[in-house]
Amino acid sequence: MNQEQQVITDEAFDALVTKAMNALPQEYIRGLENVAIVYADWPDENQAQKSELKPGSLLLGLYEGIPLTQRGGGYTYVLPDKITLFKVPMQMVTHTEEELFEQIKRTLWHEIAHYYGLNHHRIDELEGYDHTRPPHAH
Repeated sequence: MNQEQQVITDEAFDALVTKAMNALPQEYIRGLENVAIVYADWPDENQAQKSELKPGSLLLGLYEGIPLTQRGGGYTYVLPDKITLFKVPMQMVTHTEEELFEQIKRTLWHEIAHYYGLNHHRIDELEGYDHTRPPHAH
């Protein structure tokens, strides 16, 4: 959704996140343990630093936590991992509600892949990303 379109409400964005979760392969959704999925308008300063966000870049989503592949026997009594979707940057790269939904779904899937221990290169391979083109924002 660009400047010509009305900004989506939090309630409508939340509904699109729920719809996206329902559209993703449910075995991966059911496998999420101790993970909070939230959204914010923008990344905060700490999130921008963690993601090494470069000036002029947009962060669409962020996984913060301990990937499943790195959890050992001592993984108890820890705060939940967190997947944050960033509403305003997503609206900046989409033009319609359907595009926004697809972007939410793609970003959510990408961040869930981090939970399962996949790095950006492997996620791009699985998504069929062409490494000869410039990288997309994430």
